[in-house]
Amino acid sequence: MSEQVQQEEPTSYDVRAVEEKWRPVWDELQPFRADDDSPREKKYALTMFPYPSGDLHMGHAEVFALHDVVARYWWQRGYEVLNPMGFDSFGLPAENAAIRNDEHPATYTKANIAKSIESCQRYAASFDWSRTFNTSDPEYYRWTQWLFARFYERGLAYRKKSPVNWCPQDQTVLANEQVVAGACERCGAEVTKKELTQWYFKITDYAQELLDGLDDLEKTWPDRVVTAQRNWIGRSEGAHVDFVVQGREEPVTVYTTRPDTIFGTTFMVVAVDAALADELVTDAQRPAFEAYRDEVRRASEIERLATDRPKTGVDLGVTATNPVTGEQIPVWATDYVLADYGTGAVMGVPGGDQRDWEFATAMGLPIVRTTEPPAGFEGEAYAGEGLAINSPAPGQSAALNINGLDVDAAKRATIDFLEEMKAGTGAVNFRLRDWLLSRQRYWGAPIPVVHCPEHGEVLVPDEQLPVELPELRGADLKPKGTSPLAAAEEWVNTTCPTCGGPATRDGDTMDTFVDSSWYMFRYCSPHETDRVFDSEKVNAWMACDLYVGGVEHAVLHLLYGRFFTKVLNDMGLVDFREPWLAQLNQGFVINQGKKMSKSLGNGVNLGEQLEAFGVDAVRLTLVFAGPPEDDIDWANMSPDGSLKFLQRAWRLSGDVTSAPGTPAEGGDVALRRVTARTVHDAAELVESYRFNVVVARVMELVNATRKAIDSGPGGADPAVREAAEAVAVLLSLVAPYVAEEMWERLGHEPTVARAGWPAVDPALLVEDTVTAVVQVKGKVKARLEVAPDIAEADLEALALADADVQRAIGDAAVRKVIVRAPKLVNVVV
Repeated sequence: MSEQVQQEEPTSYDVRAVEEKWRPVWDELQPFRADDDSPREKKYALTMFPYPSGDLHMGHAEVFALHDVVARYWWQRGYEVLNPMGFDSFGLPAENAAIRNDEHPATYTKANIAKSIESCQRYAASFDWSRTFNTSDPEYYRWTQWLFARFYERGLAYRKKSPVNWCPQDQTVLANEQVVAGACERCGAEVTKKELTQWYFKITDYAQELLDGLDDLEKTWPDRVVTAQRNWIGRSEGAHVDFVVQGREEPVTVYTTRPDTIFGTTFMVVAVDAALADELVTDAQRPAFEAYRDEVRRASEIERLATDRPKTGVDLGVTATNPVTGEQIPVWATDYVLADYGTGAVMGVPGGDQRDWEFATAMGLPIVRTTEPPAGFEGEAYAGEGLAINSPAPGQSAALNINGLDVDAAKRATIDFLEEMKAGTGAVNFRLRDWLLSRQRYWGAPIPVVHCPEHGEVLVPDEQLPVELPELRGADLKPKGTSPLAAAEEWVNTTCPTCGGPATRDGDTMDTFVDSSWYMFRYCSPHETDRVFDSEKVNAWMACDLYVGGVEHAVLHLLYGRFFTKVLNDMGLVDFREPWLAQLNQGFVINQGKKMSKSLGNGVNLGEQLEAFGVDAVRLTLVFAGPPEDDIDWANMSPDGSLKFLQRAWRLSGDVTSAPGTPAEGGDVALRRVTARTVHDAAELVESYRFNVVVARVMELVNATRKAIDSGPGGADPAVREAAEAVAVLLSLVAPYVAEEMWERLGHEPTVARAGWPAVDPALLVEDTVTAVVQVKGKVKARLEVAPDIAEADLEALALADADVQRAIGDAAVRKVIVRAPKLVNVVV
């Protein structure tokens, strides 16, 4: 045994001493260092990339504890496990801290990363630290820039001018996914609209495949994550319909999911902030239009879409022609249509859309129902199933008549008519919009593009990557409506790679979600210097077998990572199209029924909990609290109770007196049955993420072992050793310090984390027996004790082999054997 762990046998469990004892041993042994060349089957356990905001908090403690159960279980089952850790280290918190403290963001970031690594290692998370990297390292963001260049070459990265979400506090644009209830997802400031030229990733090219892939993922991903992604992608089937607008050469195309309701189109509405509205408005209506537009721009997108918001608008002074009826309908500008939805124009069907109904009512516009509501319907607009009516209306002349058709048939007939008249086409539309990735901040990966007066957008050559950030700090980082990089003249002013003439670097940086959309690939070969990653190693390890993290990333990060994987597959860099085969979400750690907050006075300091009760007790408490997806109210938890249980388990190892390797056969059969059942069930429970039940079963085994020690032959019974060793291995998934200490006291070399899953004798899993009656010539000749789930063939063979049954049969020929397992065998001779 290592001299490092040779100590005098302790008489009590000292939490601090045990933690200090094993940390250096594990550092030396590196039990969780993944071997790319191992012949063992590979597993990839991944926890979501954390931001280094400071020391670990209760949320980290929970996710790492839950994640570790699976990673350590896979090691025990004989897999080679990749379980890496790094840091998503670009972003606003470091930049804002640097502004406050007049320092470089890297200073804040590096200090936090060092603190986080120290805490993770104390917490005994089974990460492979040899693969660690940070997204703010030039060695990493060189390849983020390289990927951007490849996306650009494939037409998947482009720049356009459009209204964007603007956070006035953080002074940067936000993707649609980063606006929550009208506010900035990070700082909570109310989001406004601003027109800017920005970079986008064309994620919409993959909308259908992103949707289709969910059909397979729904088997192994949480339902609410799959539902959130389906809703965000938002596929709908309908038609593009062309409306000829007065005074405009090109028709205005609108998208509708219900082309069958076109007979009820009594007006058209255009987003007031869309370029189309500015183009269509007449001179007479322009003053009213511009005043209304200025008023609307002060409202957030969420406010504009609120169902209880009064409908407002301005008549643009022009009309459009309904392509089916030929009627002239007015065109209005309004706030309840958004500029980035198609062309920014929508056909107004008040009979079938409640917002249109309210607008038509407010503006005194006609309302025509085109779908017959069910009997007794007392609402206003009706958008459900029913037969087409007023299509056309009585006295209305039209070349198409769909009255009496159900919705599906009416939609198909309308689309056919529009296509025949060259006035529209059937279409599929998605709610998903392209990913806005430009950010007007400093602490992010610079966009590797220069702008040349002669050649326009020019990619920085690969050999010149990375485009490193200039050394800005403090006040120089303050945003002024544009990126701080734009003011760094020495950095911005450069030469064009194509012509050598003067050019300027792009002043924006990339959204940090770009960094975290491909980090899981880099872990497979983190030290590559001449390529983004080793594809052979990536294909050997991936896709990730399990991804653990918060449900708050249901759309943002998970959707982007899936998109990147599909592009990388199309580039020939990976062999798969989904990055994460299974996902597990953890709940939140709250206190006193509320989210932890300093202002509420209910914050829980993880460091204080670890000092008071030890790492193992905190980990055990978090795992035992309930199913992983449930919230944990720390006010109801008992880390003190967890510590007492761990001390009871530890004492078992000191009571074992049989030698290591002593066969358990011949020991206490009842205890052996409990051990076998616990080990067998624990495997199934871990694989179904019922970690809290695993802990409960280990507690039962500890109690059964203690009872056997106190009431039987004591620690000399080999069944006691078998049980205590099983406890140590099972506890290694949750409480690694106690488990390692037990393993040493039981006479084994470290580390218990690689001891291997305990073997189980299947015979010991048969907990109950049933008496099977065997009859020969109608008389009972034998009674057999059999398993309740015995197969009929096995019961028949057992009965015919019984000595008493053979004597009863004698020389007679067996004509038939009737078996009613597990209770009856009737032998007919």
